[in-house]
This record gives sequence, C-alpha cells and structure tokens, in this order.
Amino acid sequence: MLFWKKRTAENQQQYIQQALKDNVNFSTDTSLGYPASKLDPKVFSTEAPFLKDAPLLQVFVNNPNNIGCHTCGTSEKAFKGTQEIEVDVLNMIAVDIFKAPPGGFDGYIAPGGTEANIQALWMYRNYFINEYNAKAQEIAIVASEDTHYSIAKGANLLMLEWLKIPVDENNRSIDENVLEGIILEARSRGKKYFITVANMGTTMFGSVDDPDTYSSIYDRHSIVYRLHIDGAYGGFVYPFSNPDSRINFNNPNISSVTIDAHKMLQAPYGTGIFICRKGLIQNTLTKEAEYVEGMDLTLCGSRPGVNAVAVWMILSTYGPHGWFEKISVLQMRTSWFCKVLQEKGIPYFREPYMNIVTINAAFVTDEIAARFDLVPQKHDPSNLWYKVVVMDHVEIEHLTALLNTLNTVTVLL
Repeated sequence: MLFWKKRTAENQQQYIQQALKDNVNFSTDTSLGYPASKLDPKVFSTEAPFLKDAPLLQVFVNNPNNIGCHTCGTSEKAFKGTQEIEVDVLNMIAVDIFKAPPGGFDGYIAPGGTEANIQALWMYRNYFINEYNAKAQEIAIVASEDTHYSIAKGANLLMLEWLKIPVDENNRSIDENVLEGIILEARSRGKKYFITVANMGTTMFGSVDDPDTYSSIYDRHSIVYRLHIDGAYGGFVYPFSNPDSRINFNNPNISSVTIDAHKMLQAPYGTGIFICRKGLIQNTLTKEAEYVEGMDLTLCGSRPGVNAVAVWMILSTYGPHGWFEKISVLQMRTSWFCKVLQEKGIPYFREPYMNIVTINAAFVTDEIAARFDLVPQKHDPSNLWYKVVVMDHVEIEHLTALLNTLNTVTVLL
C-alpha cells in the first residue's frame, strides 16, 4: 500500500486540525469575497466542550467547501487543507484499492453514487462529442436490467437511449449472445458509440458483471466504447473478498469507477466517490464557472469538505489489514447463512464474494418481511425476491431468528 496507512486517533486529530488551519477561518481571517461562512454560531455552537475531542464535528462546524476537482489543476485556496485530505483519501482508494497508477487518475468525493454514476455518463457523452464529433442520437448507454436506477436517471437527463440487457432470473448473469444481438441491432439503427456500465455488486442482488463480457464483443466488432464500473455497493467489499479480481484499473478496458462510502464504509449519507483515468474528466469542464479558481469539473459544484474527512478517518482508523478483517468476518457470516438456507431447501441467490443474499419471495410472508425489515425487489404483488444485507450490525443471532421463521413457512408450504 502506497498511501493507505493506519493512524491513531491522536494522529488523525492533529492532521485534521492542521488542515483546518490551512483553510480560511471565517472568524479571524479577512475574507470578504466568499458567499459562505462557518455554520451559524447561534444555532451550532463552536464553544461546546466536546468539540475538542471530535475532529469530524470540528470540520462540520467550520463548513469547508471542497468545490472543484483537486486531482488536476488549481483549486479554491480558501479550503486548501480539507482539499488535501480529499486528495489523500482518493489516493488510498484509486491507487491502493483500485490499482490506478499514482498520478494517473482524477476524481472527487461526490454527494452519493447516483451523482457519481451520472458524472460518468455525462463525461463519456461529452468525450464522444469532443473526440469523435458524435451526435447525441449516435450514443447509447448499455447496462443490465439489474443496474441501479441512477443509470435510468442519467439516460433521461442526458437524453440518451439505455439499452437494457436482460439477465437470467436465477443466476443474474448476462447471456453474451443476447448482449451481442442487442448491440449489433442498435448499431444497425445508427448507434456508433457505447457508454457501458458493468456492476460490481448490484443494489438488489449483489451480482457482479464480468466487464470482459462487454469489451470482448466491442473489440470483436471494432466498436467504440468506454467502460464504467458501478461499484457503489461492492467497491469496499469485492476488492477485498476476491483477491483475484480484475475489476480495477489494471484492466485497460476500464476507464472509471463509482463507489459509495455511505454503504459498507458507514460514512455519513450523501458520500459517493468518482474516479476516472487521467485525461477524461476535462470533458465536463464548465467554462462559465470563471469565478471558481481552477474552474469546475463536477456535476454538483459546491460540496461539503466534511464528507471527504469522514472517509479519510474511517480508512485511517482501520488501515488495509483491519478493513480486510472486517470484510472477512461479514463474508463468513454470509456463507453460514447461505449454508443453512441450502440445508433448509430455500432458494436464494448470492454472488460468492458479496454479502447480499436474496431469498425467493415464495418463502417470505408479508409478516416476515415486515418483522425483519426485508427489502423487496419490487413493492407490488409481482415481487419475486427479498434481500438480506449482512452489514456490520447484522449478527448471527439476527440471522438465526430469520431462519427459524423461514423454517416455519417451509413446513407450511
């Protein structure tokens, strides 16, 4: 690991306090040009005694704006300290987890995976327009039917067609022949450029797409494409549970990745991560943002620096070995749960390296779903699946209680 190190709580606090010193201090500095300030002290006290031992809350109260992309060019000097923390944590994720070459990536901490996915679609649409003089009607988005709804949002916003690829109902895999047929049919209708989204842990099933399934078809037919990985759920699981994974920047066909920190990493909600190879994010430059130092390359513009600090603190607390241990424990719990389901003859789907188990809805009554707060695939009578996500708070005792209830249903059936 080049950048990801375990740090003590004392070291983290010193590092964060130095970052805040490097930021503008709205209480003491002469700063007349910013339409911003610290949080209103009448509502959010800066004198509360617990703040001195709570570095994240100190950042929250100081209210830094990490607007812009800090991995390329210049950025707003008023928030230099927390911007540097953001670059630190992006290095941990891009280089040490997703195998990007040092200095070979751009990215930012986004307000969630939905924006990060739309950022990717927007970037590639503009890339095809800028590099190939493409027309919008010549560009298509390719993603499976299990893909997160953010892709449908992005297709709607960008006015691009989404080619929805069907998956097998039981193993959630894509049929390569069907995929090839859909792509070639789209090409016959005038589609020339393909933005492809492969999943690293779908929201409902935790299923993982093989990105080479897509790239092999494109390469065989000399089709122009870019490949994005939606790892919003699996980004902090799959690289640790599957040491042989090729879903990273060592794969030359992969150009960008989205990860959510507010899922497995347990960061505050509204914390996503977008990472792409160097030379791509410039396609989202908003030239009209002339008053923003370094311009703006992000969809959201202003965004809280505290989210980047939260991700940095979590990764620094665990370190790479501690995080691997945590994921290993969750994997063992998930495997035990699946073993008992199999013994009971209850159909389920589980991607072997993920911690989501989706149970056939025929074995789950409405009462069971409500009692254990299970999430359905669809909130209507056509629902076929309920999912169990083995997160940090889900103990063997909770899983046992559910299994005992499912056993009753099985006997009744």
